[in-house]
Amino acid sequence: MTPLPAPTTTPLLGHLWRWTRDPLDLLAAGARTGGVFRLRLWRPVVVGYRPDWNRAVLGDRDTFRSRGSLSGLTPYLSGGVVGSDVPEHDNRRAELNPHFHSRAVDGFPLRAVAGHHRVAGVFEARGWAARVVRHMLNAAFFAGRLPDSLLTRFLEPLHRANPAPLLPRPLLFRRVDAGIERILADPPPGTLAAALSRMDNAIEETRVALAAGYDTTAHTLAWALWHLADAPGWRRREHLPVVLDEVLRLYPAGWLGSRIVHRDTTVDDVDLLAGTMVFYSPYLTHRDAELWRDPAEFRPERFADGRPAWGFIPFSAGRRTCLGAHMARRMLTAALEPFCDMPLTRVAGDPTIAAGITLRPNGALWLAGGWS
Repeated sequence: MTPLPAPTTTPLLGHLWRWTRDPLDLLAAGARTGGVFRLRLWRPVVVGYRPDWNRAVLGDRDTFRSRGSLSGLTPYLSGGVVGSDVPEHDNRRAELNPHFHSRAVDGFPLRAVAGHHRVAGVFEARGWAARVVRHMLNAAFFAGRLPDSLLTRFLEPLHRANPAPLLPRPLLFRRVDAGIERILADPPPGTLAAALSRMDNAIEETRVALAAGYDTTAHTLAWALWHLADAPGWRRREHLPVVLDEVLRLYPAGWLGSRIVHRDTTVDDVDLLAGTMVFYSPYLTHRDAELWRDPAEFRPERFADGRPAWGFIPFSAGRRTCLGAHMARRMLTAALEPFCDMPLTRVAGDPTIAAGITLRPNGALWLAGGWS
């Protein structure tokens, strides 16, 4: 395989110690060595983040396979369409796509749910966002029929640092599956449960979709509120699309993706042997100074110049683009629109980035606001 640069290692442990302590810092150190670099973790990994790398890894689904990649490490994402490869993946996508299309998502009562979560005075954005997103998902999937206490217990580990989201929870998953099965047997009309009930493996697909759409959206919502509280000029409904783009650029929930090379290939003049694990990183791509001016700054106006091809991938890209992208944007918009009509200020908080299964704010985000 082509010799590649690498960040500084720890004797005997390679990069594994740095990875467990601060993976974002390790990735940033690797990016300073070049556009493609190597890491020595529990196994050797090749990491790239430039657009040509993203195009190859995400676009060539036959060469770069999902099976055996990082998504299989967590029981929350190890099944359903997320864990499938071609040709099965194409068949599952064809069944699922119509139900997650923007036209279908527009029928869900997301604004009504947001309206039931009014704030008055000081509130903590992470907890508020988690409740709103959880209730929106329950409404969209089940018309609110899945017990909130059960859904809360199922989703709570996704807010915690590793290894919490990686641990098997067979009893909890069986209880959730049983709750989903009861609803699928007589699904409320107009819900995702009704649409998915006719599919094979409907229980697993529903459970994985719930998990995939939860913390990703909740953490993005919390960060969006934090930035809007400090940027009143952007707190207008017509600005929300680019505000969300900028938040998704700064904090892509899926900050790291992985694939297994199925057959020998070459990308960016780097020879990759079959069996190699490769990483792509939206976090690095979105903070690449060659693609984005002042990449660490919150500047929604940058999107007036468009988006670099394969350089803006908050929902992945190509034919494995996140199925829930439309729904996530609708949920975020529905939750943020009311804040355009009220004062909103920062009180205190720690918005620094913590990396687990997804990116999340490291600490509480206290804001003050209220509906008039």
